[in-house]
Amino acid sequence: MRLLHTSDWHLGRSFHRVSLLDAQAAYLDHLVATVREREVDVVLVAGDVYDRAVPPLTAVELFDRALHRLATAGIPTVMISGNHDSARRLGVGAGLFGRAGIHLRTDPEGCATPVVLADDHGDVAFYGLPYLEPALVKDALGASKAGHEAVLTAAMDRVRADLATRPAGTRSVVLAHAFVAGGEPSDSERDITVGGVAAVPAGVFDGVDYAALGHLHGSQRVTERVRYSGSPLAYSFSEADHRKTMWLIDLDAHGNIAAEERVDCPVERPLARLRGRLDILLEDPALDRHEQAWVEATLTDPARPAEPMARLARRFPHTLSLVFDPERPPEDPLASYAQRLKGRDDHQIAEDFVAHVRGGSGPSDLERTVLRGAFDDVRVDETVREVSR
Repeated sequence: MRLLHTSDWHLGRSFHRVSLLDAQAAYLDHLVATVREREVDVVLVAGDVYDRAVPPLTAVELFDRALHRLATAGIPTVMISGNHDSARRLGVGAGLFGRAGIHLRTDPEGCATPVVLADDHGDVAFYGLPYLEPALVKDALGASKAGHEAVLTAAMDRVRADLATRPAGTRSVVLAHAFVAGGEPSDSERDITVGGVAAVPAGVFDGVDYAALGHLHGSQRVTERVRYSGSPLAYSFSEADHRKTMWLIDLDAHGNIAAEERVDCPVERPLARLRGRLDILLEDPALDRHEQAWVEATLTDPARPAEPMARLARRFPHTLSLVFDPERPPEDPLASYAQRLKGRDDHQIAEDFVAHVRGGSGPSDLERTVLRGAFDDVRVDETVREVSR
């Protein structure tokens, strides 16, 4: 059975206030063409269909057209909700869509009810695990605690239990939206840390033939059977070096990966991250190849030059981001506050603040627990409020 694994469409997202709608439409055209030309048997969409819980109408229309084209082509599609999606909104009409071959899996309690498709070698069971917000699904799944590993383990225990009841030789595929240890993140994924932990071990998915993951935006293997497709477009300059692709996977009669291919996605405009003094960036002939790219320029001039954006735009008309990082010794008192915070998450910044106001003494273990709980509560509350709008 030939699978096309994709995820993280983020329909409706912009890139530094530049609309990506045309680029997303071109990607979906490419997706449908690939399905037809490569004789794909099933399309897998591993979450973050939209960029936010209440997407703009243009994004909904784009999604609607894509579903109609896949249904018209007669290609089954299995799709789950991600942490950017409103699971309840995305799941509206799931029963009706299923009759057209578009299988939406957005309810955590339905994770052990697979979509079963058949080929010449028998059945393949596709289990959809939507994004599982630990505090919201712990009790429903009977998890031991409100953590990512606990709730995913509880969901996978249900999957394995269902699979054990199916005929011998039934192959299995799981779609999940999660941060799996060993995956390489970028700057454009929303933080899902709970209790100081965001990642789960790949072993959570033991017992299935293929795990089609979403959430991380770089295409990558965590293990041979556990993979991220990555996002089809770049959504931050941290993805400038990504090769944007979809996984084309052939499962043989025994559930082994008989063939694999990374199918490239169309690139509307490449990304470039340039760094150096302004005069050098404006004159270096080696940078000619970036003149039509979307550019993030980091200027290292000791003093801020005059009209830097206007001057950069004359050579690089698609400059979207300008960063100042002056060449100064680390001990320089003018070193930027942003530089001192670089690489620290909200919890670490809060701990640093406690240490600062106490003259060097950081929080106790109990205080760390309170801080972490407060940040978790705020994030969950924001998630609930966004989805309930």
